[in-house]
Amino acid sequence: MESDKKPLSTTAARDRILTCTSVALLLAFLYYADNHFSEYNLRILNNIAIFIVLAVSYNLINGVTGQFSLEPNAFMAVGAYTSAILTLSPEEKLRSFIIEPIVWPLSEISLSFPVSLLAAGLVTAFVALLMAIPVFRVRGDYLAIVTLGFGEVIQVVANNLVPLTNGPLGIKGLQPYTNLWWSWGFCVFSVFCIVRLVNSSYGRSMKAVREDEAAAEAMGINAFRIKTLAFTFSAFFEGVAGGMLAHLITTISPSLFTFLLTFNLLIIIVIGGLGSTTGSILAAAIITWSGEWLRVVEEPLNIFGFSYEGIPGMRMVIFSMLLILAMLFAPKGIMGRSEFRWKGLFDRVAAVCRSRRAG
Repeated sequence: MESDKKPLSTTAARDRILTCTSVALLLAFLYYADNHFSEYNLRILNNIAIFIVLAVSYNLINGVTGQFSLEPNAFMAVGAYTSAILTLSPEEKLRSFIIEPIVWPLSEISLSFPVSLLAAGLVTAFVALLMAIPVFRVRGDYLAIVTLGFGEVIQVVANNLVPLTNGPLGIKGLQPYTNLWWSWGFCVFSVFCIVRLVNSSYGRSMKAVREDEAAAEAMGINAFRIKTLAFTFSAFFEGVAGGMLAHLITTISPSLFTFLLTFNLLIIIVIGGLGSTTGSILAAAIITWSGEWLRVVEEPLNIFGFSYEGIPGMRMVIFSMLLILAMLFAPKGIMGRSEFRWKGLFDRVAAVCRSRRAG
């Protein structure tokens, strides 16, 4: 009995040590990047962290729970506006809201950045909870249509509720509070929380609902409660990510939170593998970085004496072709529904070593 338990505990201890070492290496890299990278590269790293948060939280409802939802742009908008309004000082609000003054008591409230992010997450989660009551009365394509409509409603409200959102003018002059430590710190925290949730009994219930909702309910699982939990939990992190994005670009408007934002996130979780947190992380990092790197094809180049003038829009053409190839050769995504495991990595390395020796 003791010999059976010992390898498990040793493996778990090894995995914890390797995970902690990986986090320490990430911190060392962030420290180096913060002191040596250009502003442009720092902006890319911050974007990668924010999109990882969005991808893993969106994957929780779409991939793990299996509910085809199209709401991230709405939840990001709620979080961004909440955080932006709360961090502005009364004087800044007076200067920004030139069409109509902002409503009281928001005109007098000014909070710190961390508190505003927490408020953004909680407000977004509350909106998601209210939304879940009517939304999860439908399934499948109907659910997608309802959540898509909610995103459009939020955009219309942001355009017309001038005393709260400043209408189409948006909110400008935000302080650039989002830096590598905030974005990547919250990124690690969100991944940790979502992985723990997915590996808990609630996560197993979410997967059961994804596979067969009727069978899950027959086994005693309250499908409505589980879907609402996933929806609300996902919304909290999307709201905080919206707040960090607002204080990264320092200006927000209703036109920023269109369906295109949701569509990009949908591409990320499908390319990564629906249901795989690891896949969402990898796809978010690769797609966000490659989207910026491909800008080089739109600029004039001189390669081996051949002059290339650059074609506007070519970046998206190449990006689309790469997406098509990815879906052809990996139809289930980069990771499918698998997750990264240290044991799997060691087994893969050992297999490669054995094959080279045999060759």
